[in-house]
Amino acid sequence: MSPWLTIVGIGEDGFSGLGKTARRALLSAGTVIGGQRQLDLLPACIRGQRQTWPSPFSLAPVLAMRGEPVCVLASGDPMLFGVGASLARLVPSDEMQVLSAPSSFSLAAARLGWALQDVVTLSVVARPVAALNAHLHSGVRLLVLSNDGSSPAIIAAMLREQGFGPSRLTVLEHLGGPLERRVEACANAWSDPPIAALNLIAIECQADASTQPLSRGGLPDSAFKHDGQLTKRDVRAITLARLAPLPGQLLWDVGAGSGSIGIEWMRTWPSCRTLAIEADAGRQQLIEHNRDALGVPGLQLIRGKAPQALAGLERPDAIFIGGGVTREGVLDTCWQQLKPGGRLVANAVTLQSEMLLMSWRERHGGELTRVHIAQAQPLGEFDTWRQALPITLLDMTKPLDA
Repeated sequence: MSPWLTIVGIGEDGFSGLGKTARRALLSAGTVIGGQRQLDLLPACIRGQRQTWPSPFSLAPVLAMRGEPVCVLASGDPMLFGVGASLARLVPSDEMQVLSAPSSFSLAAARLGWALQDVVTLSVVARPVAALNAHLHSGVRLLVLSNDGSSPAIIAAMLREQGFGPSRLTVLEHLGGPLERRVEACANAWSDPPIAALNLIAIECQADASTQPLSRGGLPDSAFKHDGQLTKRDVRAITLARLAPLPGQLLWDVGAGSGSIGIEWMRTWPSCRTLAIEADAGRQQLIEHNRDALGVPGLQLIRGKAPQALAGLERPDAIFIGGGVTREGVLDTCWQQLKPGGRLVANAVTLQSEMLLMSWRERHGGELTRVHIAQAQPLGEFDTWRQALPITLLDMTKPLDA
């Protein structure tokens, strides 16, 4: 089938800024679908029926006209946080063509003199603003698509709360059009001026002198709020190395405690996902706080006790059991639900849980490792080693034919 669907990226300069191919597609389309702001940029010579997106948003109107000449309007590059990416998951590539305009990111980088390949590009359009927290490091430059005119003030407040008040914000309105404007200030001095709904925020991240830098892996224990149920930093780093997160993979964090393993799993790759299973109400609140504060609001909290709470969940690529390993049925259920080729890591502190892991290894294989960690602490006028409780770690990979 020849392409029946054309997705046209249009900028603030409207129809006059389009190339010949995009203009011809719009002139010959029986239907043009887009947001009202984008449809208003078209001249009267476009005769096709104009439709705005339904509310709540749905791609159904486009898919219902399969085979007819349809144009969809999108802002800038339709494949960059745009409707083109959504349609591409549903429409075969040989049935559609995408005609991109410069993205807001490209225009912003050009205005600011920033090399786009060195910039982190993000969107908070219908997405949690807390996701930005994962990218806050001194010296990093962020370009952020705003949800609306309130986004700059919300982000400025978040930067101050996270210790990045000195960060420089440049808000660029109506990029590429006659109403283009910029507003600049540091987060500490942001006065919440009126901002157009169509804007992009450029952030030059700068931390306060007292702000502790957070690495991608092995976060300090102080980065988490917890009640003592926390996989400590060094053990956490070893555990994550055994879990070996890969892009797009799903982790079950069973007995999640404060959520540290699942949070660090998601911070490793932006596309990694976590289901954190936790029965204690107080710890559930800690997980919700930590996931937002550390920039992974997409972490999904499952409120309940394993193994009952595991029923019906999406099968994982990896499982970490940090609590409840001695509870009847937990190990069996986790092993059964783990995808072939997946990794299971379980940590034990008590003799009873260690004995269970040893028995499990005798029946199913795997590798047992005992981790001893000691820290130098004062003893009178001298220092001595203070031994933490040893951790027994079971690491196993499920056979592909299992």
